[in-house]
Amino acid sequence: MKKLIFTAILFALLMLGVSGFTILRSHQADDRTGEYAVRLNEIEQLARCGENLRAGECAAELRREMREEETKTDDSPILLMCSACLLFLTGTVIYCGCAIAAPFHRLTGFAERVACGDLDTPLEYGRSNFFGKFTWAFDSMRQEIRRARICEQEAIENNKTVIASLSHDIKTPVASIRAYAEALELGMDSAPEKRAHYISTILRKCDEVSQLTDDMLTHALTELERLRIVPERFDLCAVLPDILADLSAGQDDIACETPSVPVCICADKSRTEQLIGNLINNARKYAKTKITVSVKQEADSVLLQVRDYGSGIPDSELPFVCGKFYRGEAAKSEKGAGLGLYIVQYIAEQSGGSVRLQNCDPGLAVTVTLPAADANAGIS
Repeated sequence: MKKLIFTAILFALLMLGVSGFTILRSHQADDRTGEYAVRLNEIEQLARCGENLRAGECAAELRREMREEETKTDDSPILLMCSACLLFLTGTVIYCGCAIAAPFHRLTGFAERVACGDLDTPLEYGRSNFFGKFTWAFDSMRQEIRRARICEQEAIENNKTVIASLSHDIKTPVASIRAYAEALELGMDSAPEKRAHYISTILRKCDEVSQLTDDMLTHALTELERLRIVPERFDLCAVLPDILADLSAGQDDIACETPSVPVCICADKSRTEQLIGNLINNARKYAKTKITVSVKQEADSVLLQVRDYGSGIPDSELPFVCGKFYRGEAAKSEKGAGLGLYIVQYIAEQSGGSVRLQNCDPGLAVTVTLPAADANAGIS
């Protein structure tokens, strides 16, 4: 736009110069006309005075000068005017070609490349150009399509990983269930202790399969953004013993430390139970030690902590353990899809809270911050 204004100013100055030159030539012609009038008057005076010979000579000389003046046609103004117009038209055509036609040709080529799947080549064009914002918008569209393609590819790879992981992790407990079921069918459980062991193992393996499928379903719902979080006000200390009793399954490995007064939170009750279950199962699977579950009331939040007394997690892995499908070096020997802590973090964040992992001496402490009921009185 600045170049166009500058060109228009130059053309206006050129036209002013040509107009000034034309006016000057016109004034010079008027001066000569006045001079001829004066000389004609002098010739008339000579004729009146009887000097006819001299008057004739002057008249002949004047006619000769006037004929010479008529033959001198000054086309300079016209030539200058035509040259200026031609120069302006040429500049306009060149400008339109460079500033209008060329960008559209580049946009056409860019659109063809994008249609062929080339999303890596940027459309470089100065935003100061007349069509700069337009071309910038096209390149932004390319970047968005590229990001969408990358996300789509990652989702496809994640789904492949999920299917492969689920197939592998379900295969082992199902094989154990089949083996123990066949043993029961063949009557290899003659002793009551052995029969109880077989049944206990089958139930435990069923729980493993159930946990895997629950995690996969939760993951699928989070991907579809259909995991419903319905906050409600309830006393965490009142429901926690029942939750831990269901998770204990006869094992005496969970210690519970809660205040003697009610600690009310505003969260989804069933999802909170799922969150606690994931943390307990993770601690059992990887630490294989006693587990301490504690609750602490703060000003506008409640801290729910699950701590084990195992070897913890390397500090270099702590920032990544809540990522989807992430499995650290120590976890690769255990069955699982790498979704436990990811689901914990997702539920906590959707409930308005957060998750923090910290290595202790010994063990690992996972602290979930949930909103206190008083801080969210408007949520129902």
